[in-house]
Amino acid sequence: MSDNIVNSNRIIVVKRDGKKVDFNKAKIAVAIKKGFDSVKLENGENKYTEKDINIVLNKVLKKIDDEKPEKIKIEEIQDMIELALKEEKYEDVYESFSTYRERRNQSRKLFFDEKKQHKFLKAIENLSMSQNSHDEESKGVCTAMGTMLSYGQTISNEFSKSYLIKRKYVDLHESGEMFIHDLEYYPMGTTTNCQIDLEKLFKDGFSTGYGFLREPNNIMTYSILSAIAIQANQNDQHGGQSIPQLDYYFAPGVVKTFKKEFKQSVYDFLDYSDFGIFAAVNGMEREIEKISTIQFDIGIFDAYCRESEQLKRFFKIAYSKAIKKTENIVYQAMEAFIHNLNTMRSRAGAVLPNSTVNLGTDTTAEGRMITKNFLLALKAGIGKEEKPLYPITIFKVKENVNYNKNDPNYDLFQLACKVDSENQLISFSFIDADFNKHGYIASDKDSEIAYMGSSIRVYENIIDKAKPTSIGRGNLSTVTINLPRLGLRFGKVRNEVTDMNGFFDELDVKLEKAKELLLDRYEFQTDKRVYNFPFLIGQGNWIDSEKLKPADRLRRVNKHGTLAIGFLGLAECLTALTGKHHGESQEVQELGIKIIKHMREKIDEFTEKNNLNFVLYETHEEQAIEYFTSIDKSIYGKFKGITDKERYTKGFALPEDYNIDIDDQLEIEAVYHELTNGGHLTTIELSSKSQGNEESFEKAVRQMKEAGIGFGKIIIK
Repeated sequence: MSDNIVNSNRIIVVKRDGKKVDFNKAKIAVAIKKGFDSVKLENGENKYTEKDINIVLNKVLKKIDDEKPEKIKIEEIQDMIELALKEEKYEDVYESFSTYRERRNQSRKLFFDEKKQHKFLKAIENLSMSQNSHDEESKGVCTAMGTMLSYGQTISNEFSKSYLIKRKYVDLHESGEMFIHDLEYYPMGTTTNCQIDLEKLFKDGFSTGYGFLREPNNIMTYSILSAIAIQANQNDQHGGQSIPQLDYYFAPGVVKTFKKEFKQSVYDFLDYSDFGIFAAVNGMEREIEKISTIQFDIGIFDAYCRESEQLKRFFKIAYSKAIKKTENIVYQAMEAFIHNLNTMRSRAGAVLPNSTVNLGTDTTAEGRMITKNFLLALKAGIGKEEKPLYPITIFKVKENVNYNKNDPNYDLFQLACKVDSENQLISFSFIDADFNKHGYIASDKDSEIAYMGSSIRVYENIIDKAKPTSIGRGNLSTVTINLPRLGLRFGKVRNEVTDMNGFFDELDVKLEKAKELLLDRYEFQTDKRVYNFPFLIGQGNWIDSEKLKPADRLRRVNKHGTLAIGFLGLAECLTALTGKHHGESQEVQELGIKIIKHMREKIDEFTEKNNLNFVLYETHEEQAIEYFTSIDKSIYGKFKGITDKERYTKGFALPEDYNIDIDDQLEIEAVYHELTNGGHLTTIELSSKSQGNEESFEKAVRQMKEAGIGFGKIIIK
């Protein structure tokens, strides 16, 4: 439908309260779409398509154009929609739309015409109709507590739009221009995610708010308390939780466990022999307590053996047995950790903790033992041949650590590739990427980049430029811009010529709006106090939060987080502008780079001017992708390579159905990784012949690394 059918610049819409606003075709399309979406087939799928929606939309717009009103009431537009539905024989949609409209009118009367209150009834009605789903994604949601949480989220969503967020931003969200992530959590002032420093948390123990837990003294307790920490932290945030260096954090637990096993082996031998009479037992105990690694010279105990060769031999046997027992316990602990994260629930029992672990770079014997046994436990799964959903596992790749054959952890890199080739449960981050290594210091584990499983990247910090780190930091909130919409509006697919000046002008407007929205939310978040987040802030998990008092506001610590402006559908945007996407033409690739580079430069300006960490994010969230796609289909109909698909492509990715060599794909996408400092992900597809072929997977990981990307994943077609 052409924009020229209705000259929207001259029509004023009169709302029910008498307020006058500009005509907006998108809102009519969304209203019609909701009516069609309410009619389902028996299998739960939509009965009608965007083609049906466009038939009714075009008819309504033509009627408005024929009448050429200067003003039009909301009720008149709704009457036109009902008439068009009846004339086009969409009787079931008409019935649903009409009934819904009447319910809305009744709710207004019920609340004495308070225009905001009826939205709560509308939202709850929609929720009530969705509670009969029994698919995998609904696990937890349909439970009693899950349903209660869903009601709360639904009402919170409407409350946010009605009372907290400025109307101009709500309109941008509802019309599909932008997407406000985690809208339902706006009133709580929560932040998105955090890279939890377990070393800091475990020192001297911690409290969950309902009891104090001692510092763990064996690897099994490390694993249990880590799962508890992830669960507790998720109750204070609306996104996922990550452990940035599992191997480093769990390594002390291995040493503590080994010391107990070694000491017990020594005692057992002395108890069943005569050596206890003359062996220097007290000295042995002191020596064992001084052990700081499981890899040491057993000869340090010769001094306590009184020249007994048999006793010296025994210490070697005791060491071997203690190592073997420790290895078994570590495997059980890793198995328990994975099982816990796939069974224990948070947020009123509605969801599993969205957890991520980063590992692979600790080269100590105890750190290596953690990585090895975690990967083996991940490979084993959680029973009945089920793949674990969590934790999302990220293996950190680094030259001189695990990448080359002579590197100390190369065998663990190979094991990660082997496990991933069998179940595709591992992603890979690359510390040597130019934009990830600039803050890396070999002697400082906290300088290693750590990603979230959702691809979110937090590293650089405008507050402390000299010390980039992921530890104790996370994303505060995110807003995503609909790039395909801009392409459709200014591209040659709907116009005689492409208007690139208009495109960039409008993109700048959207970037400014996104910045303003994030700043508004930031003010709301920073107005909260320490006691609002007793674990995240109260236990010092967020960077510098240990310096705050219970009643302090959070501005001093929230400033370390990121404010992300995301984008998606670059391929569809370029297709709308030029007729091709960035995989089909070098010239179009250069335009794609120009667009994303322009966004990054503007966002860097926001960072400097506001002294806050604004970042550019490649959006991967399905909710945002499907939201934009469905609305744009309703407004514009089908355009080849743009709205003729189920969903737009993620971020800067090439279209899923586009066949391309892996090296060529990586060359195209790698440049965008450097520009998207808030997060990125490249997914490589291998054929089914590569299933279980660790060599193919290692080759693919090497291709990603050499191309210079920051974060990647491999899937089987």
